[in-house]
Amino acid sequence: MADAETVAAALTRARAVLVAADTPSPALDARLLLQAVLQVDHAGIVGQPERRLSHAEGELLAQYLARRLAHEPVSKILGVRDFFGRSFDVTADVLDPRADTETLIDLALRQNLPQPPRVLDLGSGSGALICTLLSEWPEASGVAVDLSEAALAVTARNAKALGVATRLQLVHGKWFTGVAGVFDLIISNPPYIPTAEIDGLEPDVREHDPHLALDGGEDGLSCYRAIAAGVAVHLAVAGRIIVEIGAGQAADVKAIFVAAGFAHSAEQADLGGHVRALAFAKSST
Repeated sequence: MADAETVAAALTRARAVLVAADTPSPALDARLLLQAVLQVDHAGIVGQPERRLSHAEGELLAQYLARRLAHEPVSKILGVRDFFGRSFDVTADVLDPRADTETLIDLALRQNLPQPPRVLDLGSGSGALICTLLSEWPEASGVAVDLSEAALAVTARNAKALGVATRLQLVHGKWFTGVAGVFDLIISNPPYIPTAEIDGLEPDVREHDPHLALDGGEDGLSCYRAIAAGVAVHLAVAGRIIVEIGAGQAADVKAIFVAAGFAHSAEQADLGGHVRALAFAKSST
């Protein structure tokens, strides 16, 4: 019976279930779900293989596995995602922050910005970007903008949990609506999936990330055009704007910002070798 199953047996069974369903990273997912059920870390799993699950624990593991088999990401099941060494609350209202997006943080931290910088995050979602940068720069202040009130609520929770809430202003609006002042760094991970390609995305993304955070218009570039058109008045003279892009979009996004009067200043590739983040400065010409 499930309530008499050992930790080792439960882990083996969970992994087999996910392998049979051809889910990505079944071993990792099985371990993370079981750790959450038992409320232990990896060492807790390894160190007590013969411990038997209670009935309630067995039931909860079954529920988690059913949700994963329905393509719900582990982060959404557990409500938490690790990003740049910190834990963030995530919900169905926000994009699941992924490792590729950490390239934007890497690129931002390489910039020679006035200290402490003032940072603007356009489309903050979970707040992973702005809260990470405010954590990395303890004297910095920032503004987070999102069209979704529910997403802003997640940003607020994460900011409070990470101790940066007093340095962060939340603005409900689209892009620069309601934003005042100039910033040393403006960041954004905007929607960049062409509308026609959304139905072909992996179900983990298509069914569990908000389409508002995915749909980049007919060619996937509409948000970059909107940002480039409004950013100049909010970017400090020596400031930088850094955006995440989709694979293969680098040339098009560079062209959009150059046409708007900016100079491409730096870029960062993800672990797959694709240029994932682009930095721009105000053009000196």
